[in-house]
Amino acid sequence: MGRADLRAVPEARRALRDLLRQWGRPGRSAVAELLTSELVTNALIHTDDDAVLTATVGPRGVRVEVRDFVAGRLRPSAPAPGDATNGRGLVLLESLADAWGVRAHGVGKSVWFELDAEAG
Repeated sequence: MGRADLRAVPEARRALRDLLRQWGRPGRSAVAELLTSELVTNALIHTDDDAVLTATVGPRGVRVEVRDFVAGRLRPSAPAPGDATNGRGLVLLESLADAWGVRAHGVGKSVWFELDAEAG
């Protein structure tokens, strides 16, 4: 996925939706789609490079990870005032995910979240 092609965001949501259909938790699946969209968008916009999406579903819940390949730290920003759409991704992640974090790699980082099957 490259920044120049933000069409990767709805494609990622669609692929995740297909995977989560078997999970049988529509409310949690909608949250997973929203958070995945945020992570993929952030990776594409803020790194101007490729990203890899990995999602796993099990009896305990779902884990989604988006890895980029650009050195640099994740820098949360405050949401812009008013109707602006920037700066809300990590706020949503912190509010809606049961767990989340950032893991550094040799080159780049992974931002991940988990949603418990029984929560929500």
